[in-house]
Amino acid sequence: MILAGAGSGKTRTLITRIQYLLDEKGVGPYQILAVTFSNKAAREMRERLGQVTTHDIGTFQVTTFHSFCSRLLRAEAAHLGLSKNFTIFDDGETNSVCKTVLGRMGINQKDIAPNTLSYYVDHVKNLGWFSGAGLDQEAQLLADDPRLWDLFLGYEAELHRSNAVDFGGLITGVLELFAKYPDVRAKYQRRFRYVMVDEYQDTNRAQFQLIRQLGEAHGNVCVVGDEDQSIYSWRGADIRNILDFEKVFPAARIIKLEQNYRSSKKIIDAAARLISYNQERKGKELWTDNPEGDPIKVVECRDEKVEGDYIASEIKALVKRGTAGSDIAIIYRNNSQSRALEDSLRRERIPYHIVAGIKFYDRKEVKDMLCYMRVVVNPKDSLAFSRIINTPARGIGATSLRKLEDQAVQLNVSLYELVERVVENPSEYRHVGLSAKVMSSLGGLVGLIQEVQALENGPEPLPSYSYDKLLHESGYLEFLKADRSHEGAARLENLQELSTALKQYETNQETPGLTGFLETITLDSEAEVDHSETVAMMTAHGSKGLEYEHVFVTGAEENLFPSFKSIERGGSAIEEERRLFYVAMTRAMKGLTITFAQGRMLWGSLKFNGPSQFINEIPKTHVEWTFQGTGPSGLPRERTFDDVQDHPDYDGSVFTVERSFQQRAPVVAPRTSSQYPSGAKVLHALYGEGLVMESEGAGQDEKIVIKFKDGVRKRFMVKFAPLQRL
Repeated sequence: MILAGAGSGKTRTLITRIQYLLDEKGVGPYQILAVTFSNKAAREMRERLGQVTTHDIGTFQVTTFHSFCSRLLRAEAAHLGLSKNFTIFDDGETNSVCKTVLGRMGINQKDIAPNTLSYYVDHVKNLGWFSGAGLDQEAQLLADDPRLWDLFLGYEAELHRSNAVDFGGLITGVLELFAKYPDVRAKYQRRFRYVMVDEYQDTNRAQFQLIRQLGEAHGNVCVVGDEDQSIYSWRGADIRNILDFEKVFPAARIIKLEQNYRSSKKIIDAAARLISYNQERKGKELWTDNPEGDPIKVVECRDEKVEGDYIASEIKALVKRGTAGSDIAIIYRNNSQSRALEDSLRRERIPYHIVAGIKFYDRKEVKDMLCYMRVVVNPKDSLAFSRIINTPARGIGATSLRKLEDQAVQLNVSLYELVERVVENPSEYRHVGLSAKVMSSLGGLVGLIQEVQALENGPEPLPSYSYDKLLHESGYLEFLKADRSHEGAARLENLQELSTALKQYETNQETPGLTGFLETITLDSEAEVDHSETVAMMTAHGSKGLEYEHVFVTGAEENLFPSFKSIERGGSAIEEERRLFYVAMTRAMKGLTITFAQGRMLWGSLKFNGPSQFINEIPKTHVEWTFQGTGPSGLPRERTFDDVQDHPDYDGSVFTVERSFQQRAPVVAPRTSSQYPSGAKVLHALYGEGLVMESEGAGQDEKIVIKFKDGVRKRFMVKFAPLQRL
């Protein structure tokens, strides 16, 4: 086991070991299995290996856990009652199966959300569960709701009926195969005589069992990882895989890579002192030959606005002195924190991008609620209304929506105006053919919008109150609360942060209103930005593996970083938060700034949390403490964690990593000429001007995707859509 500290060159070490086996030991490439966690990492490893060895690596297996298991299962599918052409269900299809199982068992999705079930399924499979593994009781203990276990069994039965496997099932399927067919296991142990794993600290129990079984016959297992960067327990990663390695492989040799080649001496010394407070570690001593470097700046700010403005001003100064924007990063604990920081960067016209995520005002749940507000202030905004008419689901499907759109076009009115007429005079619009259920849903939606319009037109409108009314009475809040996964918790945090943005807007305006608030934020989709010159923003989890000359670690406060729940749980939970802080610190090469706010609007209310305990664990000799904003003296002063007075009893939700969205490849147009080819400018009678992004089919079967001026994309059947070329 190679314990590789931050910035110590672990991937290079792995490549060199493979090169040594091939060139010096004469091991055949087909005998080596190297496993990583992403296709990108696997490609890079293969490319780098090709540059350093003259050996033919055509049969060399460098792959991900899931790809390796997929190939193995297809070769041995018959043993498990699967056909070789079994389907691998992605996250969307997994969610659909969860919906089917919930419906079959008569459970309302508002009671147990499909995402909650899929999250539980994932956790059970991370344990290494399969039928006969003896893990039933442990799996049941993971369930917040006792019904989840029966739902899980129903889910597994549905997959088997569909001749399908989900991502977790690829790993557990191989474990089941090896457990029930020792001869098959022995065959692959003979085939792969050298097994290597990168980012070993991120493995879950199922992946560990897979590596153990592949390597137990010959013992040629080499894993590379860093227990001090084990930060994914919420995703199933198990630090015991590193801590207990020698118990499973008693003859194991431990090699420590402790020299850091990335950061200045002050940064490394500070990070090493911080992580030394953890008990769950093997005990590396990180060091570097790099220059001493500048002190670590700890900046105490009055509030999150001052924090964001300070960071923006510092970035402008760095760029002015010649630092490229791409050499600067801002790191935060939770995705919802990006909002205040983005506002400050936009005000200063500093270009930025979100790493492995989406800008705050572009996040789905935020855009959904912004569209509710847009309809309130502008009933003619048909695009906004088409987004919310069935969000959350009200039983108004695509067929009903198309009937309403057609009628709106015929009468030359907006979609909302048409719906308002239909609700107020149903007998006149009986010919539209809407069901009683749809009429009832439309009536409730129109009534809510009219009530909020009355508030906005009143003598003292309060946008935050209007927003709260929309959020609660639309059913959107209840819809999100039913999703008890990490993703659902993050969406709730983002909507609470939107409430904070509205309240801050109110305090800065004499006559606040939803119209004014919407004008202060950017809703238009921006053109593609060259990220090579933009400041990077990311969560601490998303920063792992990256490096920048200058790093700002923000929101270093108790109950935020470390999170409230980790403080509540204590022990290993706090240690994982400390590892996360360590990861954030060690991204910096030259300059590291840590900021915190005396008071911060969190989850809709003002919190005074005090500086993070992690700040106090950094040697004082390495820190330069300054103050930003109005204070007792306005001068730099020293403060420590001992100054903290207030620990609000908030039951907050934990962080989640938003999944990155991959842009779908454009559909190649058929040879038959299209009425609306990709790139054509069009005018939709209801939604206005737009640009054709995709075109598929021709004639009566032509389908197109149009991107409208506010960035919304909608798909149309040309034969039904009221379009004209511009």
